[in-house]
Amino acid sequence: MGLLPVVIVVVVLLVFAVTLSIVFSTKSGEVGKSTRGKRLQNKDRPHVVKEANRRLAANPKDLEALAALGAIAWDDQDWERTFKIYGTIAEIGAGNPDVNEYEANERYGIAALKLSKNEAAYHGLMIARSIKQDGFEVNYNLGVIEYQQKAYEKAVLLFRQAVSAQGDNAMALRYLGNAYFKVKSYKDALAALRKAIDFEPDDKEALFAAAECYYELGNLDQALKVFSHLRADPILGPSASLFAGTVHLNQRLYERAVADFEIGLKHQNVKLDTVVELKYRLAAAALKMQDIGKAVSLLNEIQVAYPNYKDVPPLLAKYKELNSNRNLQIFLLGTASDFVTLCRKITLLYFPRAKVKITDISVQGNEWADILAEVETSKWSDLILFRFIRSQGTVGELSVRDFHARVKDLKAGKGYCITAGVFSEEAKRFVEARLIDLIEKQVLMQTLNSIDARARGLVPDA
Repeated sequence: MGLLPVVIVVVVLLVFAVTLSIVFSTKSGEVGKSTRGKRLQNKDRPHVVKEANRRLAANPKDLEALAALGAIAWDDQDWERTFKIYGTIAEIGAGNPDVNEYEANERYGIAALKLSKNEAAYHGLMIARSIKQDGFEVNYNLGVIEYQQKAYEKAVLLFRQAVSAQGDNAMALRYLGNAYFKVKSYKDALAALRKAIDFEPDDKEALFAAAECYYELGNLDQALKVFSHLRADPILGPSASLFAGTVHLNQRLYERAVADFEIGLKHQNVKLDTVVELKYRLAAAALKMQDIGKAVSLLNEIQVAYPNYKDVPPLLAKYKELNSNRNLQIFLLGTASDFVTLCRKITLLYFPRAKVKITDISVQGNEWADILAEVETSKWSDLILFRFIRSQGTVGELSVRDFHARVKDLKAGKGYCITAGVFSEEAKRFVEARLIDLIEKQVLMQTLNSIDARARGLVPDA
């Protein structure tokens, strides 16, 4: 009976000692684990690098050491080392609950993108997105990849998620606007771009893209306001000038269009494609203003850079001839009054040594002019109708039939139908048994080349 209390006390003490030992051991282990976890983080950078490299020399798969070096590389934006280290962490740490797989794949993907390794970037970012779908960096950078690959609809979805995570990120909003623009959703594009500009008022690229949206939506006044503002910008200026000039050209404000295009051409280091298009449209504006010499000079420059650019070869062939013959310029492009004056000269000088009295002139828009004249020579006299057609193309049978009807209505004895182009075979067959002569370009050119000389008495009448 005396020993029982002693045994109980001994047992209790043993149980207490074992329990205390287990608790102490567990805490010691946790502390040791914690200490190991903090050992690389709490030291200064040189010691972290030294210790991490030492541990990796012993164990290349030491995740803690890799994570420490990876964090340093990430902070330094050393993308090559970041790419390699987080690639290793993502590979050997897959399925390990102690590894932040989302962060590892996210950083691996972003580093790959910075190194233009788009396939690796896409792979890493997609794994990260499968773990967490609403991360800004992952969605934004995946969106950039899809945009670069011209997968614009996918890019729209990704940038929308990125903007949902960070609604004040101007770059994400600009990319979203550009992606919407590419899928021709101009209203959505404009909404996103205007938000981007609200956050970054100096973002000229977003401003230019917004102007493109205004242009596509038909708000030309607003588009023109922005493009005109950006004409002086050293980067966007040439393209802005091209847009501004095009709007003015379409509005028939030719002098303003010329000024826009010339501003664009004054910039330095402009892409050749943009330079050529600026010159092409400047030539078009010059033609509208009847500055044939300037247009031909510009077209020649384009021909040197791009021998078969758009319709430059036929334009050159046409306007080189016009540039060398003032009368042909007037015949085809001159004002109505100048054209009629020229036609009067041709009529008065068409029959040498004849007495010619013009009795009627009628003009049909910018298409043709009819001149009715009484012609009297020493051998005959008659009422003659001249029709001058302002075209270098092919004149068909219908036009000649219309002229024939006009000749009959006026009871003219004969008609002369004159063009700077040619007549179709059908038109020629139609006049075979009728008192109508068809005068084509070759004969007209001879007349135009000699008309001024005859008017001055330098060429003797036949």
